[in-house]
Amino acid sequence: MMTNELLEGNETFVKTYFKKHEKELLDLAKNGQHPKALFIGCADSRILPNLITQSDPGDLFVLRNVGNFVAPYRPDEDFHAMAAGIEYAVAALNVQEIIICGHTQCGAISALYSNFEEQPFIHTRKWLSLGKKAKQAAQLALGREAKLDDLLRLTEKFSIISQIEHLLTYPLVKERVDNGTLYVHGWLYYVENGLIEYYDPDDSSFKSLHDLEA
Repeated sequence: MMTNELLEGNETFVKTYFKKHEKELLDLAKNGQHPKALFIGCADSRILPNLITQSDPGDLFVLRNVGNFVAPYRPDEDFHAMAAGIEYAVAALNVQEIIICGHTQCGAISALYSNFEEQPFIHTRKWLSLGKKAKQAAQLALGREAKLDDLLRLTEKFSIISQIEHLLTYPLVKERVDNGTLYVHGWLYYVENGLIEYYDPDDSSFKSLHDLEA
């Protein structure tokens, strides 16, 4: 059973990684977390934030969901886990950066071009509405008759931009972005090669993160 494998993995973790980094991990346990960044990513099992960034425990406050979507600020609606996570990261943890990380071959983006009407995805259909603006923008840019693969790749990028717009509807986020104490980034992770592109708002394009480092 998979659960047995996971438990065995935990045993290995305790004997190896935890033992090697015991001082740092116990410090986190005693003094709490102080992450510098909020990472909003997709729940896709191929996307592991700490792995693809090679970051340590305590570095990232991570929120993951189907499609790395961000619901706009609507405090009058029902409880919303993403909104609570964003508020906690910004107001309580005082993160300095927020990263919205999409990825290629995203199932949520593909689902925008599928028919879910006759399938039992009641909550999924509603959640996917957060990606419709990106789909419409891609169809407008390429034409509805464009190759599906081209539409998907462009929709993945447009969705990241759209989720940044949603994020900036949160008053505290917008206030801190405006006064320069919080920075928002849009990333696209390529599952095919492990590389990351970042969104440059100055010329509305995605560029290699490695070029930025250089």
